[in-house]
Amino acid sequence: MTTTIRPKDRDAVIQSLRAGVVPRTGQHLVQVGRNREIETLVTDIDRVADGGAAFRLVTGEYGAGKTFFLNLVRSVAMEKKLVVANADLNPDRRLHSSGGQARSLYAELMRNISTRTKPDGGALAGIVEKFIATARSEAKTGGQTTEAVLRQKLEQLTELVNGYDFADVIAAYCRGAEEGNEQLKTDAVRWLRGEFSTRTDARQALGVRTIVDDASVYDQLKLLGRFVRLAGFSGLLVCLDELVNLYKLANTQARNSNYEQILRILNDSLQGTAVGLGFVLGGTPEFLLDTRRGLYSYPALQSRLAQNVFTAGGLVDFTGPVVRLSSLTPEDFYVLLQKIRQVYAFGDEAKSLLPDNGIFSFMEHCSKRIGDSYFRTPRTTITSFIDLLAVLEQNPGADWQTLLGGIEITPDAGGQADAAIDEDDELTSFKL
Repeated sequence: MTTTIRPKDRDAVIQSLRAGVVPRTGQHLVQVGRNREIETLVTDIDRVADGGAAFRLVTGEYGAGKTFFLNLVRSVAMEKKLVVANADLNPDRRLHSSGGQARSLYAELMRNISTRTKPDGGALAGIVEKFIATARSEAKTGGQTTEAVLRQKLEQLTELVNGYDFADVIAAYCRGAEEGNEQLKTDAVRWLRGEFSTRTDARQALGVRTIVDDASVYDQLKLLGRFVRLAGFSGLLVCLDELVNLYKLANTQARNSNYEQILRILNDSLQGTAVGLGFVLGGTPEFLLDTRRGLYSYPALQSRLAQNVFTAGGLVDFTGPVVRLSSLTPEDFYVLLQKIRQVYAFGDEAKSLLPDNGIFSFMEHCSKRIGDSYFRTPRTTITSFIDLLAVLEQNPGADWQTLLGGIEITPDAGGQADAAIDEDDELTSFKL
């Protein structure tokens, strides 16, 4: 059945893919393959929603679809009522530092914090408001003050690092809401976002003695994981991409300090000491496997992240902490190009600019020009395919066969192109 795609959704997907970046919305329109990997992460999401913890490291070559996969997982998590915080690491954003880089990463996570009703970030104040609304409702029912109920609900957080001050900041936001004090509400959100740089400023604004600094980033995320559950959400999922930037750190001590932080997160997740908190990290195979600078250079991590020795010969194991994104098969890639063609045509097959034979020719063209890597790292190939569609759209007289160098598909004995499509629109055989 043909589904019409809105111009806004179509343009968001096409423009992002053409620029070589992952679309923020509409990933489901072009998602193919990775079924086992997605099922694995959905299991993690369910575990977090049940009050548990999860840790996954997603690895794949540049352009293999790590960021797309992480965004897809992010969308699934929000649909399951999780709060999602995501950020890319860079030289100024790390898991551990002494110069403000870790706090910078935390602040970026808080800027990008999202929920199902606010999927583009900036949802932190809304989460606090929802928690206070719940406390206010319970207070009215029980004949208590809102702050008294709020304090009772937050009492379980006081066992964690900075827990008392976290509760005081939420209470301050509540007072600001009831008194109409916008400055107090703003200061409370600033503290929660990690935007106070000195303890003196925080004490003057909110009466608390601590701030979110480099040393307390992970502890603050654990606090937030519990808090969002009190606010009525299922848990917190933290998605960190571009961890290869830790691998690039020249200073061995700085690199190892970041790896120690990853080890701490991994241990907490596997031992169940974190509540309602999941981590999904994205990095290249070198970041994981390099025994000189990668995670494998840290013995405690190497032993925990080592691949199952029984997975030789094409066997897989998705229960370990590392999810290795397999290459797209030519069959998957064919379906992907079909979906992109459909999105480009607003979901209307009658407006398709390229027939199925054109997709076969394009794949063969790529195979001869690039080799098998065209579907192993699909980013460049997808960009080229959209460039081809753009030329066909803007030049109605252009011939796709001429543009692809006149390559034609050789019919098989039955007079059909050397491919077969089953009822589920899957390519069941394709010979390059």
